[in-house]
Amino acid sequence: MTLYRVEAQRPKRFHLSPLTYERGGAPAPPFLQNTEVYRELVLGRMLEAKRSLWIASANVKDMHVEHRRSYRSVLKDFRDLTRRGVDVRILHAGVPGERYRHSLKEAGLLGAAEFTMRRCPRVHFKCVLVDDDWVFLGSPNLTGAGMGAKSEGRRNFETGILSRDATLRDRLTTLFLDVWEGRMCESCGRKKSCPLPLEEPNF
Repeated sequence: MTLYRVEAQRPKRFHLSPLTYERGGAPAPPFLQNTEVYRELVLGRMLEAKRSLWIASANVKDMHVEHRRSYRSVLKDFRDLTRRGVDVRILHAGVPGERYRHSLKEAGLLGAAEFTMRRCPRVHFKCVLVDDDWVFLGSPNLTGAGMGAKSEGRRNFETGILSRDATLRDRLTTLFLDVWEGRMCESCGRKKSCPLPLEEPNF
């Protein structure tokens, strides 16, 4: 007995309208994919933060972004944000690699008043909260391949939603702070594999 009948069809092709991106200018579309994540989220929102930039990511790597006519570590952009008084927080699960740690030191972020990283092995959600206004929820980690900063043939296939929806923003902010401030630690079942809850960089 045949349960499903599959008919041969010509694949549909969808033509997306080009984005009208201007850094800090035109509004981003709500659904982002691949390089749109880099242009609309990283360049258009994260690096234009005025008050706060909170990032949750399972993994973090030394992502490089455009700077004048070259590229540099995004950590130097985060340093510039902190110098303007922006509260930059990164909540992550994995231990950063040697390259990331080197760039962190080079940027002078270790011990910086407005920059904090905290590690929780259970963090697997990915989100970005900008100025208590914009929120991004999606699949990318804070890496070049994840955020679309690599070349077309090397970046990951990623998607996400960029929104100013107050309910979505409030729920993600609550989740972020519940983990960040240790409210999830007391009932955590993985304490044996987490000797230093919410540890911060010290290298």
